[in-house]
Amino acid sequence: MLQVHDARVVIGGHPAVAGASLSVAKGEVVALLGPSGSGKSTLLRAIAGLERVTTGEIHLDGQTVAGVPTHRREVGLMFQDDALFPHRDVGENIAFGLRMHGMDRPGREQRIAELVNLVGLAGLERRQVHSLSGGEQKRVALARALAPSPRVLLLDEPLGALDRPLHDRLLDDLRRLFQEIAQTSLYVTHDVSEAFFLGHRVAVMREGRIVQIATPEELWTAPVDAWIARFIGLANVEERGAIAVVTRPEGVVLRPDPSGAAVVLSSERNGPVVTLRGLLDDGREIVSVAPSLAAPPPGTRVAVEIDPAAVSEVPTADRSPAPR
Repeated sequence: MLQVHDARVVIGGHPAVAGASLSVAKGEVVALLGPSGSGKSTLLRAIAGLERVTTGEIHLDGQTVAGVPTHRREVGLMFQDDALFPHRDVGENIAFGLRMHGMDRPGREQRIAELVNLVGLAGLERRQVHSLSGGEQKRVALARALAPSPRVLLLDEPLGALDRPLHDRLLDDLRRLFQEIAQTSLYVTHDVSEAFFLGHRVAVMREGRIVQIATPEELWTAPVDAWIARFIGLANVEERGAIAVVTRPEGVVLRPDPSGAAVVLSSERNGPVVTLRGLLDDGREIVSVAPSLAAPPPGTRVAVEIDPAAVSEVPTADRSPAPR
């Protein structure tokens, strides 16, 4: 469906995208994950036709989009700033792209009815957008992006400005919707939990390149280097020259034991899951994550038990070929 091959985008003499390659299959959701400044949004804008590709190729359905303007690429766009039309109601906002494509009024009304039901806004078609809540406005923006039935939906951190409860609720809704309509999508985020929750695969971007593409499970269990391991939240990374030893925290048990080799430094609960940070007698720190009814408090001496299956070795620096 979407193929990007060795794309390079130079802005102000700086390579914002420095030879990135990826593919998104029909019906697949790929989360494009990376820190600020890694080139994620620039790559998405290049796919949409909002930035010029200096070198490389972008194809949709096997055809190059070089020279094709944004409005003819059949892509849907959703950004953090919803950019809704304040002087138009919900239905008119959704219909904007349909008018651009020349759809007649009966067709527009039918499509609006389908979309407001899909995004949970049934009955609000004639409401002014300024009277809606933040979550409802996000749903209007999503419906507008989906209205012309885009070949691929491009989302650039659309939930980034929301408070956590609303963010989590809309994230659930997005995943349900993606599953329901099998919408081919590329979702840009710097939030690891978002990427793992939504993406069938996750593409990690660093310094303008995509350095690993994998399923969330594969990425968690087999990051290609120490930087990726740390970025996705694997705290137990011990560098030994060119090799780093990664110990996944769910494979670490800190069990109260007066003769144990570590002391609990901190204990943080997130619902049923407790994160323990321990200090080993040799000065190293180790993190354990597990469901727990009663976790040992800070200051408790503990024995450290590690599941060998949770331990892997990776290069300290990225040595992997550019993924597709």
